[in-house]
Amino acid sequence: MAQALFYQLGAAPLAGLIGALAARALAQGWAVELRGTARARMEELDRALWLGAPDGFLAHGLAGGGATDARQPLLLTHARGPAANAPQALMAIDGAAVDIAEAALLERVWVIFDGALPEALERARAQWRELAAAVPAQYWAEDGGRWVKKAEHRPD
Repeated sequence: MAQALFYQLGAAPLAGLIGALAARALAQGWAVELRGTARARMEELDRALWLGAPDGFLAHGLAGGGATDARQPLLLTHARGPAANAPQALMAIDGAAVDIAEAALLERVWVIFDGALPEALERARAQWRELAAAVPAQYWAEDGGRWVKKAEHRPD
């Protein structure tokens, strides 16, 4: 069954959280789609992931690589629609859309947002209302450099 996990960023860098979550997903044998809303942002994250710590390298690719997209364990996309790597998990950033039917087919959905931005917070709240009505959901926030679960909801 799908599960939706919401992460409210504070001081932690986005690329670091993506790396940690993706590493866990890949260890489960899941392919992951990282979905944003703008190609430039995904290119920026692609560079950040390539320049990460050598011992923490995550194999990944930026969508648009042709036939290699299907082989990427972590595929960075910026458009809705089926990802070429047939993911079992989805990370949505920058307010990228996730619909209920899509979420129900996945093992895990992460919605990552910057709580310091009012529009990002409002978008995440709307996504919480929608997704938590259909799949189990948890809300995590940074607290003193650690991730703390702040809320949990199971649909009726």
